[in-house]
Amino acid sequence: MKSRLKLLGLVAVPALLAAAVPTAYAAGTPQPHSTRAAITGDVLKGLNQNATHTGNVAAGKRISVAISLAPRNDKALDTFVAKVTNPRSSSYGHYLTKRQFAARFGRTDAEIKQLKDYLRAQGLTVGTVHSGNLLVDASGTAAQLEKAFGTKLSTWKDAATGRAFYANDTAPTLPTAIASLVSDVAGLNNRAQLHHQAPSTVTPHNGPGGGYTPAQLKGGYNVSGTYTGSGQKIALLEFDGFQQSNITKYDTNYSLGSPTPTVQKVDGGSGSLGDGQVEVGLDIEVLHAIAPKANVTVFEGPNSDAGEVDTYQAIVDSGIPTTSISWGAAESARTTSNINAVDAVFKAGAAEGLGFYAASGDDGSDDAGDGGTSVDYPASDPYVTGVGGTRLTVTSSNAWSKEVAWSGGGGGKSSVFKIPSWQTAVQKSAGGGYRQVPDVSAHANPSPGVSIYSQGSWSSVGGTSAAAPEWAAFAALYNQQAAAAGKANLGFANPALYTASGTGFHDVTSGSNGAYSAATGWDFTTGWGSYNAATLASKLLG
Repeated sequence: MKSRLKLLGLVAVPALLAAAVPTAYAAGTPQPHSTRAAITGDVLKGLNQNATHTGNVAAGKRISVAISLAPRNDKALDTFVAKVTNPRSSSYGHYLTKRQFAARFGRTDAEIKQLKDYLRAQGLTVGTVHSGNLLVDASGTAAQLEKAFGTKLSTWKDAATGRAFYANDTAPTLPTAIASLVSDVAGLNNRAQLHHQAPSTVTPHNGPGGGYTPAQLKGGYNVSGTYTGSGQKIALLEFDGFQQSNITKYDTNYSLGSPTPTVQKVDGGSGSLGDGQVEVGLDIEVLHAIAPKANVTVFEGPNSDAGEVDTYQAIVDSGIPTTSISWGAAESARTTSNINAVDAVFKAGAAEGLGFYAASGDDGSDDAGDGGTSVDYPASDPYVTGVGGTRLTVTSSNAWSKEVAWSGGGGGKSSVFKIPSWQTAVQKSAGGGYRQVPDVSAHANPSPGVSIYSQGSWSSVGGTSAAAPEWAAFAALYNQQAAAAGKANLGFANPALYTASGTGFHDVTSGSNGAYSAATGWDFTTGWGSYNAATLASKLLG
């Protein structure tokens, strides 16, 4: 599943209006169209061109939605995040607690009550109101959702894949006062299915079933044995599960002694174990390889728009400082408003000192697969560190030897987000003034891949799904050092990484990902390059 969003503006709602809501939205009371407003960008584009209409969603089908609200004082939030993540600012590292964030930027209790009263009046069941008062879960039948959001839900068949899905025919609408608060209603379509950025298993290399071992990964990226991630926490966003017996086998084989991962199910979890378990195992085992003593929490949610937003919010609610993300999709695969909703969660995380590392995709410069240039979301989000792919070569003593750009590593320019201020120093004409991806990179080439144990056997797996946890592991190692030095966690890392101006990186200057070639300094194939853990940590610690 993939998505990329921008935040919408908002209009303050007078407190008096909230008090009148229950009467105004009484069930059965006609709501004139003139009193409603559309949620801009919350409808799939080009349905009639690339899908076939097959009917209507059954009136009694139960559907869950996640309703995102735009932050209060959004411009002030932008300013705060810019300062708290800028190493040159006196506010650097002075992150907000969840309570402080809610007080400064969350919607008021009166506004949340206004929304809840309206939803209940339409027959919907209101679920969790998440921390920060910016996300509210609800559920109901298709008929109830159609009434509540003033749209029609139809069934479709994708012309390219043949997959059946449902979607709202028109943008959802809400009473004007409430619509001014809402930025997205996730769950009204289920077209997008996020995929894990990892290609199929490949020919064995150096591990028991192929691929690089923990010693080779740590040696290649100069990870000191002094730092193991002890006392640190890392989150994984997943839409499939794993078998602990496989993780135990991996840890035992390499004598890692890693803590058993914790599983947190969101919205009922990801369902029965599927083909994605190989990649979930990859994520966990790469973290164990580089930061073996870190505590890993696997957040398992449904592979849906609503499930995605809720799972990211659950991670932010947990306060875990570092998250690795290996699931995504091309920016064009998602609605604009849903990208905005996910982006808002990342922005809140940045304000609270949380860092997200996302795989940039395994389809080179053409993430959408349509013959053009496109990038993957959430790697393209301005509050996420996008991680591209390389092919790492190590010496017989496991030291870094050389690195080239992996042809499958995602990279290019966003079609959604303008270039953020911290990236303007490396702005390229090919970027056209938009966000440039990736920010950094690490080993991802499937030949050699990474040695993993899954489904009862050893294999070698590659992809930027290996690169993202390689960077998340570094963040955990850095946070361990920062804690010992009495300094703040790395949090949203990009402003600091760009301020480093290449110090602490292996600059990758050869190879391409299709439309773009590696070059000296930052480029569209590998960003700044891979990390030298010792020198980069020293630079960031100052």
